[in-house]
Amino acid sequence: MSITGIGAYAPDHVVTNDDLSQMMETSDEWIVERTGIRERRVAADDQALSDIALPAARDALEQAGLDGGAVDLIIVATVTPDMAFPSAGAILADELGSPDAAAYDLSAGCTGFMYAVAQGYGMVAAGLARHALVVGGDVLSRILDWSDRGTAVLFGDGAGAVVLERVSEGGFLGFELGADGSGGPQLYLPAGGSRSPATAETVAERKHFVQMNGREVFKFATRVLVTSAEKVLAECGKTIDDVDVYIPHQANVRIIDHAAEKLGIPKEKIVVNVERYGNTSSGSIPLALADAQVEGRLQEGSLVLMTGMGAGLTWGSGLIEWTTNGRN
Repeated sequence: MSITGIGAYAPDHVVTNDDLSQMMETSDEWIVERTGIRERRVAADDQALSDIALPAARDALEQAGLDGGAVDLIIVATVTPDMAFPSAGAILADELGSPDAAAYDLSAGCTGFMYAVAQGYGMVAAGLARHALVVGGDVLSRILDWSDRGTAVLFGDGAGAVVLERVSEGGFLGFELGADGSGGPQLYLPAGGSRSPATAETVAERKHFVQMNGREVFKFATRVLVTSAEKVLAECGKTIDDVDVYIPHQANVRIIDHAAEKLGIPKEKIVVNVERYGNTSSGSIPLALADAQVEGRLQEGSLVLMTGMGAGLTWGSGLIEWTTNGRN
């Protein structure tokens, strides 16, 4: 099983650190020093999650040489769907011309893409699908408090997509996934669900914005990005020295650098684009994967390690021997 097509999309509107300094007490220097982020993309008022996911999905299908009718499974990883229901997956199935595809969303925070890829892999391996389209994306700008520099400076909007199908050699070697629900309150959206439905009071109390304990999330991220990567490598009989390309969740540069140092992986093997996009949550890893492909870093036989962490608290890694040959 391998990835045979990749697509990515980021909205046109760029919000720089200087722009943010007009909204809150911050500066370009302050943001870059702490996060490495220089700018991020923000969706237009009329763009929902499915609108930014659709071009990414179409590009992935085109690269795989497929049309929508060939897709029999669509999984969308997101925490910001168009609406509670129907799912963004069902909306995309209609837009792509995939009327018979199984389609649904899953929510695992910034780790969502890794969860979705693992599910897609399992469904195709079990014979429940032949061509799986996996999308990761978020429109976090809709749930940010743009006066809070603890969160607003970190996030951006974007989406990426991959096509999964069987190949005769190479492809995915293994996955490692996990969650620690006790850490949920460290990164969450307090209201809008069945426990705390939207009311005038929840809006007035600003409970519909992302809440994060940055210090605790940093400690969690730098730990699980390392342990998850080590586990999947060990399960697959590989070491960090075997890895050719490392694609971590693009949370911020400090987290990426800290994890890479602990893993002992050189900087030239790491894909980093957080300075241009910020943290796009479920869109983070597929956007970085698309950049790696454009830069020519995904060569036949390359060992690619993808590792994410996010709300839940969740984590997940996948190891793939890159190939598009021998498609079945």
